Amino acid sequence: MNSRKILFICVHNSARSQMAEAWMNVMCGGEWIAESAGLSPGTLNPLAVEAMAEVGIDISNHPTRDVFEVWKSGVLFSHVITVCDEASAERCPIFPGPAFREHWSFPDPAAFTGSHEERLAKTREVRDAIREKIEEWCVANCPMDERVTALLA
Repeated sequence: MNSRKILFICVHNSARSQMAEAWMNVMCGGEWIAESAGLSPGTLNPLAVEAMAEVGIDISNHPTRDVFEVWKSGVLFSHVITVCDEASAERCPIFPGPAFREHWSFPDPAAFTGSHEERLAKTREVRDAIREKIEEWCVANCPMDERVTALLA
């Protein structure tokens, strides 16, 4: 099996791109190897870590990565998907190279306000929206046998 590489990018690589990377590796991992990076990487958003843990996916030890360091590494990606919200789209980085590009807009959990539970509820909505988008993408871009194998692994 010759897996293809996909890169998810957002501003800080702390929530949305991390969740997208994790979902892709779970749902379409036989055919695709997902990575993520950000324009100005920070630390993982604890709400994203908590929301993903609720569905059995541990991202607590994922490093945040600088998109320009990924670019300088010379790794080639067949697809690059930005997951910044529309308000941050002007800051969402463009990754150079021959990859197919897509933009999926999701709200930034770092911008959520309210109590912990209110912010977590909004982060769950983003988590679930990302999962739904990844599912649609995998149906369109992965052979059925690869999706079944990845889900059963």
